[in-house]
Order: sequence, then C-alpha cells, then structure tokens
Amino acid sequence: MNQPLSHSMVERDCAADLRRAALAALCEREPAAKAAAAGALFARYRAGETTCRADEPLEEPPGLPGRPERPALVEPRLLRHRGMQTQAGRAVLLHALAHIEFNAINLALDALWRFAGLPQAYYADWLRVAAEEAHHFELLQSRLLEFGHAYGDFPAHDGLWDMCARTREDVLARMALVPRTLEARGLDASPPIRARLMQAGDAQSAAILDVILRDEIGHVRIGNRWFRHVCGVRGLEPHETYTRLAAQYHAPRLRGPFNFDARRDAGFDEAELAALALQERADRSPSEP
Repeated sequence: MNQPLSHSMVERDCAADLRRAALAALCEREPAAKAAAAGALFARYRAGETTCRADEPLEEPPGLPGRPERPALVEPRLLRHRGMQTQAGRAVLLHALAHIEFNAINLALDALWRFAGLPQAYYADWLRVAAEEAHHFELLQSRLLEFGHAYGDFPAHDGLWDMCARTREDVLARMALVPRTLEARGLDASPPIRARLMQAGDAQSAAILDVILRDEIGHVRIGNRWFRHVCGVRGLEPHETYTRLAAQYHAPRLRGPFNFDARRDAGFDEAELAALALQERADRSPSEP
C-alpha cells in the first residue's frame, strides 16, 4: 500500500527530475499537500531548478493515485442532488467541483510522468495544468470552509480517473478522451452552473467558476494540441482517429447544450463544432415514431 510522501521527499525528487517529482506528487494522499506539491513543482521548474528526462522509462508504483480515505466513492446515480437556493445545496455543488479539480490534479500529473519520449513542451504544458488545477482546488476548498465544510464531507464518484486508467497505455487515447472529451464537458457545464449561482445570490462562488472556465479553456487547448501532434507523428487523420478511439474506449456520448465559443477558443476546429451543432439539433428534435 502506498505511504504518503513527505514534502521533503517530493523536493528531493523535484531537484532531480520533473517526471519523477510529478509521480511523487501523484502518490501524495493528502489533498492540500498534493495541491501544494504541484504548485511548488511548477515554481521550481520555471525557476530552472529542475529538468525533465523525457526519455527515461519510469515504473508505475501500486495504488495510484494517492487520495484520502474520504470522500467515499460511490456510483454517480447514488449521489444526492440539492437545489442551489440553499447554502447546504451550494456546499454539495462546491464539494462536487472540488472533487473534479482534485481529480484534475491527478490527471495532469499522470499525463506528465507516465508518457515518455515526447517533446519538452509537452511536459511543461501538463505541469502548468497541474499547478492551475491545484489552484482551482484551493479556491474551492477555501470557499467550502466558509460554508462550514471541507473536501471529503460528501460522497463523490470516480469517473474521471476511470478513463485515465483505461488510457494508461497510449498517450494518443489519453489526449483524445480525457482533456478533449471529459474535461471539455466542463466548458459546456460551467455557464449554466454559474447562472444558477448568480440567481441564488452567490457571486463569490460564481467568480471561482469564472477563473476555472478561463483556465480550462487553456487546458483543453493543450489536449487538442498534443492529440493533433501525436496524430501527425503517427500519420493519422485526427477526426477519424478520434471517432475510432471514442468507440474503442467507450467514451461517454457528448450531450448539449455546447459552449461553442469556449470550445472554439480551446482549439476545436469548425468541422468538429459543426458536428456538435448537428448533434445538438438532433437531440432537441422530437423522436420519430
């Protein structure tokens, strides 16, 4: 069983190699310590205090990712849904968002350490994502504390990491189905959630969603960038390849309404957006007898 890694252990790995440090941070079980490790690693890399050995194969330890005993992980259908007009309901929502961001730290760290042989810019990109996801988690955790709760107080589900595990053998599948599929769904979900928070008079929580949406556009853009890069290296056509991978790995069907402006900013091309628009219209039309 994985033991929690101390900050000193993470710092020693960080001084030696970026990917090893990312793996150490991924093994960290305590959420605040994991977020702090991701942020510190980004700062050290930007300061030139660590390098990245891109071609070194690393062995996967057991028990990934490191995470606390709480929250309890349950099937999505078992999660309680509450309205946002009450503080209790907003606390449940903020907890769900914090769980997504905690998982997003893990997803970025895993993309960073797991896949060898990519350009240095790939590792720098995913390190930035990990640090920004850590910042999002800290914002949501602070807001939760103002509601009298903390991360772990409510049950959650494990859908994001499940797809991460399924795509562990292929960076192309990972880029296709985590950032540009699952995380892109957050671009669509953010505006209506923000509107409901504002309707409930919770401008502080809505402002956190503004920060998250701004950064997540960049994260999905990074996923698009490296998906297309690997397609180019392998001589694959991106649209056909995405369709094949989505079927092969049983990706969830995307459902509108879609945030077309955010998806365009995140690097989806006009053909992809047109296909989503067609799907959205079909979903809205009455079914045929």
